[in-house]
Amino acid sequence: MAIHVYEGDLPPGLSFGSSVAIDSETMGLNPHRDRLCVVQLSSGDGDAHLVRFPKGQYDAPNLKALLADPAVLKIFHFARFDVAVLKAYLGVDITSVYCTKIVSKLVRTYTDRHGLKDLCSELIDVQLDKQQQSSDWGADTISDAQQAYAASDVLYLHRLKDKLDIMLDRENRRHLAQKAFDFLPVRAELDLIGFEEMDIFAHR
Repeated sequence: MAIHVYEGDLPPGLSFGSSVAIDSETMGLNPHRDRLCVVQLSSGDGDAHLVRFPKGQYDAPNLKALLADPAVLKIFHFARFDVAVLKAYLGVDITSVYCTKIVSKLVRTYTDRHGLKDLCSELIDVQLDKQQQSSDWGADTISDAQQAYAASDVLYLHRLKDKLDIMLDRENRRHLAQKAFDFLPVRAELDLIGFEEMDIFAHR
């Protein structure tokens, strides 16, 4: 495994093929308050690419082009948050999305444990270390431990997708997953304008 760290953007010409696993690290879970600090990516080849953003510097044309490319499938875990925070800070509308958490909730109805750590443990027998999850991602440098943690959040998403796709087809719920994925940009926009706690489909 190799971890590559870049400042402010991906290098030109870097290709992730037809699908890329993506995650983000922020100062917290409120996109209006907590800034985007790191975006990590992997093509599923065992390497991770981390883009660190100095405070207020979000001019990342190469990363934005990748995120906006409809020909590249973006694999997230809890895409609702990442799609929203990437729109808020990079100003990009992300399409062609796959979310392992959504699929897990559709097909792993025998459990209420849908975290990335739980999926990795059950489906691919990988044990994740989440110790750095709540560390300071806004620091001027990110430590080796933070880099390893950030990488682990994307290195296994392709393998998880393969396992979850089998379950989706077995339970005949792929069409539901796709409709949920298609709705994600709208869900993210609703979150960003203040409807994150309201179910607009509810009677009251």
